[in-house]
Amino acid sequence: MKKTSIALAALFVAGSFAGTAMAKVPEAQVNRLGADLTPMGAEKAGNGGAIPAWTGGLSSVPASVQGEYSADALLPNPFKSDSIEMTIDASNMGQYEDKLTEGHKALLSTYSSYKMPVYQTRRTCAYPEFVYEAAKNNAKVAELTGGGNGVAKGIMALPFPIANNGLEMIWNHTLRYRAFKLTREFTAAPVTRGGDYELQTVQDEAILQWSDPTKSSAEELDNISLFYIANTVAPARSAGNVILVHETLNRALEDRRAWQYSPGTRRVRRAPNIAYDNPGTNSDGLSTSDSFDGYNGAPDRYDWTVLGKSEKYIPYNAYDTTLATYEQLLKPLHINQDLMRYELHRVWTIEANLRPGNRHVYSRRVKHLDEDSWTMTGAELYDARGELWRVQEMPIGQQYDFPLCGKGQELVYDLQAGRYLALALQNEGEPINYNADELNADRYTPAAIRQLGVR
Repeated sequence: MKKTSIALAALFVAGSFAGTAMAKVPEAQVNRLGADLTPMGAEKAGNGGAIPAWTGGLSSVPASVQGEYSADALLPNPFKSDSIEMTIDASNMGQYEDKLTEGHKALLSTYSSYKMPVYQTRRTCAYPEFVYEAAKNNAKVAELTGGGNGVAKGIMALPFPIANNGLEMIWNHTLRYRAFKLTREFTAAPVTRGGDYELQTVQDEAILQWSDPTKSSAEELDNISLFYIANTVAPARSAGNVILVHETLNRALEDRRAWQYSPGTRRVRRAPNIAYDNPGTNSDGLSTSDSFDGYNGAPDRYDWTVLGKSEKYIPYNAYDTTLATYEQLLKPLHINQDLMRYELHRVWTIEANLRPGNRHVYSRRVKHLDEDSWTMTGAELYDARGELWRVQEMPIGQQYDFPLCGKGQELVYDLQAGRYLALALQNEGEPINYNADELNADRYTPAAIRQLGVR
């Protein structure tokens, strides 16, 4: 994909990055939200072909699953009657080259068993009305601050529904609406080339302060956008390892605060290594701390460039990958692609290049963001030689009973090792609790994680 000037990008507005804040979005542009643009800033119209118009998304339990839906179980697939329209594999990938990311081209070329079953495109993303209202207000008031390392004045929804540059886009992904208080139990599986794995089970919880309905602006958050605890509970040799994170909103003022409890030492220590390119927790060295959720943390080690918007086949509405057992899902080299679903959607593609004088194992990162949600759905990660090293794949899914548009599992394919990491797996478990009202910010202390980790 050729780099595209911001001035030429169809949905960009005039503005240049100077100092610590972006120019405000003109009122005429803001008024497009909910008109020819969706409330989240995507093109509402379809492409006259495979991509339909957005008509509100899937915001409630559809009739197709009314009889089998339960609030205590994983969401049924509302599109199980859909048929595969075509399958892309190594033999025919050349026909679809312009609609494949570089990551998918590499996976198709590297693994003869990798394939992409393509289905009808369904623009299911939907959010509560108060999120739409917040997004429109953010378009008027939100600003980058701290040299692009923070966001000011916005609240609740993505800060820049009409984005001016790559930094605003990565902040849209970082601060997108994911509920206010939530708890879950998820599984991570580092899979060997031969298909062996040991499941790692984690109980985590979060208070996303940016989504606090009682707050009216970022200035009320005491520079904390997120409180987070992750407690590893299995296998036995890893159980009791707990991490605590206070994610700062303006990293120019203060770096992420993190602590870790180790059952071996029975001590809580500050953990500045839970950031950037340090190995990710429970990743078996297959991912970095800042790669979880596609990307997290400070953007300051990279220069961010917008490559443009294009139509790509991306993993979308892949409910069956969550409903399968681990035995059915986790296979050698890659997950069971018969369970995956791909659709044609418009994505924004941004590129991060390591700044001179900075260190990171990834010299270049290319990120693909779904236009309807600004959620990262895929990425290519390049090593110090400029060679493609790892590919991230993150299916977009609609939590239609909440409603919320987010990700399913996170997959990291290490092309050089022939291994992969499957993260955030909900299979064989309970659904995420998006209404964890019992959580309180006072709980997120080093003393609290010491008590969690004792076994």
